Amino acid sequence: MKRVLIITYYWPPSGGSGVQRWLKMSKYLPEFGWQPVIYTAEDAEYPVEDPSLENDICPEAEVIRRPIVEPYSFYKKFLGIKKEEKVKAGFIDETGKQKGWKERLSVWIRGNFFIPDARCWWVKPSVRYLKAYLKAHPVDAIISTGPPHSMHLIAMKLKEALNTPWIADFRDPWTEIDFYKDLHLTRCADRKHHRQEHKVLASADKVVAVGWSMAEGLKKLGANDPEVIPNGYDWIIRHGNAPTPLSSDFTLTHIGIIGANRNEHQLWQALKELKAADSEFANKLKIRLIGQIDQSVAQAIDSCGLNDNTAFIPYIPHDQIQQEQESSQVLLLLINNTPNAKGILTGKLFEYLASGRPILCIGPEDGDASRIISDTHAGTTVDFEDKEKIKEVVINLFERYRSNNLFHESHIETESYSRHNLTKRYVELINKIAI
Repeated sequence: MKRVLIITYYWPPSGGSGVQRWLKMSKYLPEFGWQPVIYTAEDAEYPVEDPSLENDICPEAEVIRRPIVEPYSFYKKFLGIKKEEKVKAGFIDETGKQKGWKERLSVWIRGNFFIPDARCWWVKPSVRYLKAYLKAHPVDAIISTGPPHSMHLIAMKLKEALNTPWIADFRDPWTEIDFYKDLHLTRCADRKHHRQEHKVLASADKVVAVGWSMAEGLKKLGANDPEVIPNGYDWIIRHGNAPTPLSSDFTLTHIGIIGANRNEHQLWQALKELKAADSEFANKLKIRLIGQIDQSVAQAIDSCGLNDNTAFIPYIPHDQIQQEQESSQVLLLLINNTPNAKGILTGKLFEYLASGRPILCIGPEDGDASRIISDTHAGTTVDFEDKEKIKEVVINLFERYRSNNLFHESHIETESYSRHNLTKRYVELINKIAI
């Protein structure tokens, strides 16, 4: 088999969304003639861990783990956080308190001195190690996946030294990510971020994005004809009625992080009003929020009188998520209410598609997520502020629930988003640059 080096920070035992794309893609690469060589961090500071994902590592994969130095031990000591506590992802404020000077200073230091991210100290030792490794054990192509975008800097330096074909894979934007403005960058730091980003985009043999809007943004920043290969699901679609028993309640389930910018106030307000207007709806409504929840979300739910209808559930191992999704009457997809909302395409959407349950998405009706939901007949997207339409859609879903007629209209288009089919597409791209 040909060999492809995949440079990724997120790898089991990491849990969460960042690990899924290349853990799943690498599983199918040998079927298409490519052996994955995974370069990843040893003893990394992952926001969540999920040892069950170790079972998805394909036996053909060669996994290289190298020590990484991260600033989180200093960060925890500075803020008085216990050593064993995890640093949460997505700038989630779990205390609900206004950030003090230490938190604000920490964010400023992170943005201005750790460029492009907190793993920048790993770039030089990784390049030094991999240059020696690749001379002894050559590969036919390199893929770097970010964030963290330091992975792209490692690959770029290897490309400069060895001229190995390289694909820069973007799961999220760099300077156009929603929290970039919150880093309080100096002009000098902002220029450095953009300079590094442009160099990566211009140097890679191919740039890949997970969505169409992101690809357009990367093109404007210097990428040459970026390819779109979205995320997907790695479950078997169960046609017809799913064998997993459905909840007897009218369950609305969200799986994953809900930060402050996903706190959809109009949704909570709509549910409050529907609850007040219909006693049966009030008795049957169950909101299940599985994963990290910002304190502002809990406060909004409480203020709308929905606490008795809501279950806050900690992180669930990924191998149990399919059952949770298939048993829910409706799946909630909450898009970040930020300037780049149209381009946000979360990994959970594709697993939602495979579950066979209808999706209620709150976000831009002309965004990438809405496009996929519409194309696959998987549900409905409603704009952030359109409370009346949210109520209309939820009432329709509730009536279909009462008549036992709540499911996807079609799975035909959904199967194109399987990890197997997407890996086949990716291999076609690798083969083109690795001639």
